[in-house]
Amino acid sequence: MPIPPTWTHRLDTPLGPMGAAFDGEGHLTHLEFFKEGREAAWGDPRSKRDDQAFVFLKNQLDAYFRGSLRTFNVPHKAIGTPFQMRVWAELEYIPFGKTISYLELAKRLDDPKCIRAAGRANGANPICILIPCHRVIGSDGSLTGYGGGIERKRAMLELEGAIPKPEEGPYGWA
Repeated sequence: MPIPPTWTHRLDTPLGPMGAAFDGEGHLTHLEFFKEGREAAWGDPRSKRDDQAFVFLKNQLDAYFRGSLRTFNVPHKAIGTPFQMRVWAELEYIPFGKTISYLELAKRLDDPKCIRAAGRANGANPICILIPCHRVIGSDGSLTGYGGGIERKRAMLELEGAIPKPEEGPYGWA
């Protein structure tokens, strides 16, 4: 299991606080919602503080949450097994406002039998939102499995127009 990143930067979003970490070349390596009580417990000496890269990321995330950004161009580098890397690369082909099922994800990897492995790799995505693991849903349309919580997944899919918004959303974009 990889060592969790040092959160070199913290940012507040409409969906709660997030941690970001960068490598020494300005690539985002981790972007995750903080889990209760775990903010300060993580560490990886390979992470580097990069204020310029962070400002670029923050500006793009702010635009995303305002609904004015559909495609990110933040340099990022997720590190994982070869299979995880294939899954994460495939996730980046899911367009804004669209969803696919875990079965469809496995089919796109040319192996419909790898549905569980694809689901695990999706769940291990270290760069949420930018690598849109939230756009993968159950074959029946259910919002299953999201490390940041199902309510956050629902909120992002509503923001993107992939699922209908309620009359008035809890995050102010209904």
